[in-house]
Amino acid sequence: MNMKIIKTIAFVAMTLVLSSIGNHANAQIIKGEAILGMNLSQVDGDEVYGFKKAGFHVGFGGLVPIGIFDASMEILFNQKGSREKQQYIFDTLTGEYNLRLNYVEIPVMLYINDKDNASAGLGFSYARLVGVKEFEHGYRTATTVYNDVYSRNDWSILFDLKLKIWEGLKANLRYEYSLVPIRTREFTPIWGSTDITVRQQYNNMWTLRLIYIFNEERSRANVELNKKH
Repeated sequence: MNMKIIKTIAFVAMTLVLSSIGNHANAQIIKGEAILGMNLSQVDGDEVYGFKKAGFHVGFGGLVPIGIFDASMEILFNQKGSREKQQYIFDTLTGEYNLRLNYVEIPVMLYINDKDNASAGLGFSYARLVGVKEFEHGYRTATTVYNDVYSRNDWSILFDLKLKIWEGLKANLRYEYSLVPIRTREFTPIWGSTDITVRQQYNNMWTLRLIYIFNEERSRANVELNKKH
């Protein structure tokens, strides 16, 4: 899909959700979110396979009820990346790889909400790269945020399921995938071949989160009161 089309779709979706939040903010009680979780991620296209890279996931957000829906916007610190242990020893090469990508991320979601007991959501996010550490064969590379090895911007699509644990505490499983490449890289095999492979790379991530929602009971009561009027 063309990058301009993807960005246009994401921008329109974010605009619609944010507009809904603005239009309903005065009529509804906004629900706040405190978010803490762990990521398991990989980078598709880096020739390392498996969700082996653990990362920190923390932030806050707001939810606005719109009928049976909740419109949501979050601000997160989100760690993504890729990891592989030593695979072989060939001269100074080991096949070991470790990549850490730190992002500040703003997801915008629309949830269908079943009486605050369960909800399923779909949305987009924009993330800004704020930190990079990359190790190949046990040695740190020269990659930084500023040398444009990795794109500074990451646009992603998200799918989300939340289940109530106790009162305002929710368990949340989220899947996130980059819509545009975060890097384009050339690979040259080490085993006697001179063929060069060019691959585009994408963040691919699962997140398990705990979310505490504030003002949930007041918001639900306010929705019921508005229905009576």
